Amino acid sequence: MNKPFVLKITFLLLVFASLFTSCKDDVLPKPKSQLRLEYPIADYAKYENHCPFTFDKNTAASIKEDGKCGFSITYPKMKATIYLTYKNVNGDLKALLRDAQKLTYEHVIKADDIIEQPFINTDKKVYGMFYQVGGNAATNAQFYATDSLKHFITGSVYFYAKPNFDSIMPAASYIKNDMQTLMETLEWK
Repeated sequence: MNKPFVLKITFLLLVFASLFTSCKDDVLPKPKSQLRLEYPIADYAKYENHCPFTFDKNTAASIKEDGKCGFSITYPKMKATIYLTYKNVNGDLKALLRDAQKLTYEHVIKADDIIEQPFINTDKKVYGMFYQVGGNAATNAQFYATDSLKHFITGSVYFYAKPNFDSIMPAASYIKNDMQTLMETLEWK
């Protein structure tokens, strides 16, 4: 055998050996990551004005009144707002309840599920329903509260972002707790 032929065979064997020994499992792309958002522990203070009710509000949020006992509670760092609307019952509780429930169930198209949590505080005469809307709906938490005779309040949270529940979940959970605190501390004057 001549020397160039042996070198060629040796070279080819080395190439094949390196190809077979260097092969590992297929490389898979890494999944997209989400930001890890952490928020401070909520600190609440009683909010009171000329309206016929009071409630506790997170001190990290700013509040704006609309003049008719409606409020916008804004969370600038989370790009979210809780909208509160107050109405007098005026003997039409059924219509107010129907409208509040209709508003929630309009999100059923995009929602994965809607969980209803009844709320009853007989000492303060506050009765209502808290809704958790799962999935990529425009809102993921809503509630209504009433004394069944004079007062009726609805609340819902909206984020200033395309609905993607996975990415806003930490903020949504934080604000949901604030909404539940608001509802639990609601008092009629």
